[in-house]
Amino acid sequence: MALNLPVFYQRTGSAIVFAAVMLVGLLWNLESFYVLMTVISVLCLKELMQLLQKINPETHWPKWLPANIMAINVLVIVYTFFLRAGSICGYNAPAIALAIICYIVILTVFCILPEKNALAALMQGLGSLFYVTCPFLALISMRWMNYELPLALILMIWTNDTMAYLVGSFIGKTPFSAISPKKTWEGTGGGAILTMIGAMAYGYLSHKYSLVDWAALALCAGVAGTLGDLVESKLKRMANVKDSGTLMPGHGGAFDRFDSLLLAAPFAGCYVALFM
Repeated sequence: MALNLPVFYQRTGSAIVFAAVMLVGLLWNLESFYVLMTVISVLCLKELMQLLQKINPETHWPKWLPANIMAINVLVIVYTFFLRAGSICGYNAPAIALAIICYIVILTVFCILPEKNALAALMQGLGSLFYVTCPFLALISMRWMNYELPLALILMIWTNDTMAYLVGSFIGKTPFSAISPKKTWEGTGGGAILTMIGAMAYGYLSHKYSLVDWAALALCAGVAGTLGDLVESKLKRMANVKDSGTLMPGHGGAFDRFDSLLLAAPFAGCYVALFM
């Protein structure tokens, strides 16, 4: 297959810009990290709810509902920032804040929506909120502990995707799932193993945390990250679309880029909070 240079340049350019924005947001300071998490979560929520509307067109959402769900997401993340800044919260504060706000929304929205669409629209909206917001709250909790942890998790996910692709290209023969025909068991397992080896090598050289901790985080990236990719692929198949959005030319939308992170982050966040 001949190399399509315009497409190659487009994908490379958008990837460089994307990587630069991510690194600045992750490493500059706490405020930039919160801004980055807020923007990405809102974009993911927007694209996810658009997919759900295509999957269930009979559910007529009020025009204000998606905007309100995204506003709640922003409110919860901003709320955790001010709580942390005031040094009056612990790891459970984001969960408590989210639970209180969602409880109020449940009562309000359920009473306002027409009876025919109330339950379906409400469950889709709140499901989207939990699916997207909770992972970013987990990343924020990891950032409070050490700025390297969320960066390391993201790098592990990218490493796992790359290694799985390379291993699968060379020795992959057994299909992993009908949802994503290009994935193989050999590539999936090889990607996870190589990511764990790389993470443990970094832990050995940096002397930060134990090798078991780094292996566990890499396992979250490999296993939960792969599952997150399959979930998003399933949603796109159900909606009959190729990409969730057009944010990154040649790469799709925000939901396409962070689908693995949405499932890996909660597992990694729980491990960090309980064991590290």
